[in-house]
Amino acid sequence: MAILTNSKYVFSGHESFPCKTLWLKKGYDFVVKGNEFSDPDAVIKLGVGKNMIASIRYWLRVFGICDGDQPTKLGNYLFDENSGRDKYMEDLATLWLLHFNLVFSQEATLYNMFFCGLQRERTKFEREQIIAYVRLKLIEAGKQSAFNENTMKKDVGVLLQNYCLPRKPQSNEDFSSLLIDLDLIRQDLEGRNYYFNVDGKRKVTKEIYLYALLKLKEQEGDNTIPFDMIQDQVGLVFCMQDYETVEMLKLLSQSYGKYINYNDVAGIKQIQFIADLDWNKILDDYYGSNI
Repeated sequence: MAILTNSKYVFSGHESFPCKTLWLKKGYDFVVKGNEFSDPDAVIKLGVGKNMIASIRYWLRVFGICDGDQPTKLGNYLFDENSGRDKYMEDLATLWLLHFNLVFSQEATLYNMFFCGLQRERTKFEREQIIAYVRLKLIEAGKQSAFNENTMKKDVGVLLQNYCLPRKPQSNEDFSSLLIDLDLIRQDLEGRNYYFNVDGKRKVTKEIYLYALLKLKEQEGDNTIPFDMIQDQVGLVFCMQDYETVEMLKLLSQSYGKYINYNDVAGIKQIQFIADLDWNKILDDYYGSNI
């Protein structure tokens, strides 16, 4: 199970702001130009308030675009002014990629607990049930001191803003959260209950899914990965049901047969990586035909 494998638990840093659509590119450009978020004129250069500066820096980190105040390989791959493959995040696949990094990295603890933990137990939920779930898991891990009710309420609120369409929008700004277009979480008409949109979601591209498998392989340090682990740590991130994950693994085995093999022997499902494969090549396979 993916949750609680990280020794640190982070439920703050976003300053109660969801990640806005243009923030990652804006923050990336700011860093590439040699600026630092602690600079006195950062407010002017970024054109946002002081609290938003801290929030932008936080989202750059948890999405894997920057490490400290330096761009990562993925940040350069996506946002470099000359060679960036999707500088303005116009391709839905880029949002799937960023969403996976956010959940899988566990840099923002709640997102992994939510998609890879809570989702295993229920498809429909209220805000209070998310909070209760996190409290329980921290107690089980002996980390109850990491739980703060007010902090958790804010973190849950930001998560839902990141993914849900606003019920009573006040302006177009309410629709600017980065991950809304993934349509992963919906709210019922009463506005109290939420649910994982496992049936009506848009399809994840095979290249982004394979990128995720490569990250799991890197984490586990093994060329053979059992199906249950894949479903718990990758499939659930994309809100995919078991049969969808099986279909995806079969497709990848067909498309990348030189590198990956899916087998189901005596009911034991697993994939095997039979040759080295780099995530840059996988993303090039997708973006190379879509730029």
